[in-house]
Amino acid sequence: MSRKFKKGDRITFIDDDVRGVVAFAKAESLTIITDEEIEIQVDPKQVILDQSFQIGAVDISMAEEPKKKQSKKRKKGQLPPIEVDLHIHQLTNKDAYMQPHEKLDLQLQVARSKVEWALQNRIPKLILIHGVGTGVLKTELEYLLNRYEHLTYYDADFKKYGLGATEVYFYQNKS
Repeated sequence: MSRKFKKGDRITFIDDDVRGVVAFAKAESLTIITDEEIEIQVDPKQVILDQSFQIGAVDISMAEEPKKKQSKKRKKGQLPPIEVDLHIHQLTNKDAYMQPHEKLDLQLQVARSKVEWALQNRIPKLILIHGVGTGVLKTELEYLLNRYEHLTYYDADFKKYGLGATEVYFYQNKS
């Protein structure tokens, strides 16, 4: 499931610490103006929405819920949990050329960077979508998350994710 980008979307590169804005979007390529004001052409699979930019605007696409469930009221100021899809085809288009350990390393690197980002930006919840598979990625994610003190994790909502996601809750009061 490839995300459609539109002009004005704030993006960040998956494999690099470069951010920018979409100037022109086609299905097979994007024209990006980086924060350093450099215009570049990229494959849409190389970038994701810049979550740090979207937080203030509360990007509804991050918490897609069926319309019939909108009867639930959100508390004022409460943000939906941020979803991070760790399926390898969502992270790179070069997965066919990667060894299994390289795929796992990339998935863990993305997970680690998003956990660090959530901690720095005081995000209360993060959903890491890892899929079911053989359980290797889930086990490695648990090992990674056990290294952090100010968070807890558990299986995400079964109705929405099945057994293929882990919800991470970050304690906001670190004293």
